[in-house]
Amino acid sequence: MTDLFRLDATSARALMRDGRLTPRDLTRACLARIAERDGEISAWLSLNPRAEAEASVVAASDPRPLAGIPVGIKDVIDTADLPTTHNSPLYSTRRPSDDAPCVELLRAAGAIILGKTDTTEFAAAGRNAVTGCPADPSRTAGGSSAGSAAAVADFHVPLALGTQTGGSTIRPAAFCGVPAMKPSWGLISAEGVKLYAASLDTVGLYARSYADLDLLGEVYGFPGGDAPPARPRLALCRTPYADELAPEMLALLEALPERLAPLADVDWLDLPEVMADLDALHRCVLLSEGAAAFRNLRHRGPLVHDDFIARADRREGHSARQMFEAYDRLADHRRAFETLAAPYDAVIAPSAPGFAPPGRTPGNPKFNALWTAMQLPCIHVPVSADPLPLGVQLVAARAQDRRLIRLAAQIAPAMALSRPAVMERKDD
Repeated sequence: MTDLFRLDATSARALMRDGRLTPRDLTRACLARIAERDGEISAWLSLNPRAEAEASVVAASDPRPLAGIPVGIKDVIDTADLPTTHNSPLYSTRRPSDDAPCVELLRAAGAIILGKTDTTEFAAAGRNAVTGCPADPSRTAGGSSAGSAAAVADFHVPLALGTQTGGSTIRPAAFCGVPAMKPSWGLISAEGVKLYAASLDTVGLYARSYADLDLLGEVYGFPGGDAPPARPRLALCRTPYADELAPEMLALLEALPERLAPLADVDWLDLPEVMADLDALHRCVLLSEGAAAFRNLRHRGPLVHDDFIARADRREGHSARQMFEAYDRLADHRRAFETLAAPYDAVIAPSAPGFAPPGRTPGNPKFNALWTAMQLPCIHVPVSADPLPLGVQLVAARAQDRRLIRLAAQIAPAMALSRPAVMERKDD
């Protein structure tokens, strides 16, 4: 077998069970791919020097769901055996004493933690990740989970963890062209994760296939495991911010009803005008909770980026009272959306405004923030890769996470112009 690094986790586990692949061979292949490619992509901040040795003691017959599977961890998530720097000069030597629970569960499932991936500073602001989009390294991989998305897209690792406070899991997946999931808020413990906004922050999942996302859903105990109907009912939603969509995304949305017609009933869904404030409410909560999260940095000296001082000082003018009013308004919107979307198995919406932009900016989070604010599960579905990755997200009611994964697997082939999972450069 050649190109072992291209295997998804589900296929790799099947080969291991059949005795045709060892965890050590897969880990070595991934490390070799990183050595070959990361000079151009810059997805990693640190690698586990013991990864191959750890893989060597995992038996191919190990029944655990992730036995021998290499995984990347965003560098705002604590790992006991690797630095967790938050991509901040303030924490360049930080070594946590324990794994975050989300990492501990991966290890318990047999995963090999391959290393820590690049991120926007504190997954919030300040320094951008230096990671490039694998399809065109002159363009951003998105933010803040840039390294995790690019590492999966460029075949460095089959699985990776990110986080999302606004759009930091789904948007990098859109720019890099891989399946990803932001689960319902609260399903994965955020203990040991650098928090920006506690009522929004969610651990996110990157994979090469929907079967792999389902595997991670098993590890994290996701609910909603019933199968979607054979002919689902879907809603297409441009969101209240459609005037900010690029032509390529508008064209994709317009093409989806015809592509999906053979296997699903599709309607257009407009959110009511009262929900047009979702982005503003998200920003109020984000910056208000961020004021608390970063307030201590006011006393940490010249290495602190002014972005964090601005949050601590509430320069955007949101008061604490406005934050609590935003909580109440968002609670109303969550209930209203789930009532509005109840006739549908999922809502399809843009994952990003369009293609990944040049440079290293995180990208516009507006098409993610409204769903994050309502704490809903979202899955990015890659649709095309030419000339650059482009896709949409599926959104469903809270606690329908595994059902949403299975629905994505069911309808993704009909939406795709090319392979629905991994998008790679033509000269690779």
